[in-house]
Amino acid sequence: MSDGIEDVVGVLTEQIERRFAMSMDELTAAVAAAPDANPEATDIVKWHGLLTESQAALGRAEDDLLAALQRQPSEVDDPTLDLAHRVNAAVTTRDGRALVVRWLLDPDAPGKKDLAAERLARLNRGSRPGPAVPTSAPVARPATAPATGRGALR
Repeated sequence: MSDGIEDVVGVLTEQIERRFAMSMDELTAAVAAAPDANPEATDIVKWHGLLTESQAALGRAEDDLLAALQRQPSEVDDPTLDLAHRVNAAVTTRDGRALVVRWLLDPDAPGKKDLAAERLARLNRGSRPGPAVPTSAPVARPATAPATGRGALR
């Protein structure tokens, strides 16, 4: 019952392989050996794995639905309808993950240039490392009684 989108996984895999000039298996092995060496490759491998997992789940859901539909006498019963909902959810998951992979592959994607600029700024500030959140205790304020005739909240 494939809706033709299964090819999206193949197309994205080809784009990844062209981008990194190696097969997906080689890229996955390289990322496993040195996950911090190329954060972009690490993210792409992670999301590609999630995409292929969701494609497999979609295939199983479609197979289950097809089998149930072949057993139906005429009307679709509730369990079969539940299988149809499972297929829809699997399609949504797979499509969302495909969008993430496409976004990761597109260097000009919206938000990427801002992220790159932010990362560069953080790297340039590296000479002054500091805590991400305040580490000192907050200054205690004296308690004040609410004014008469007014609620405690203003």
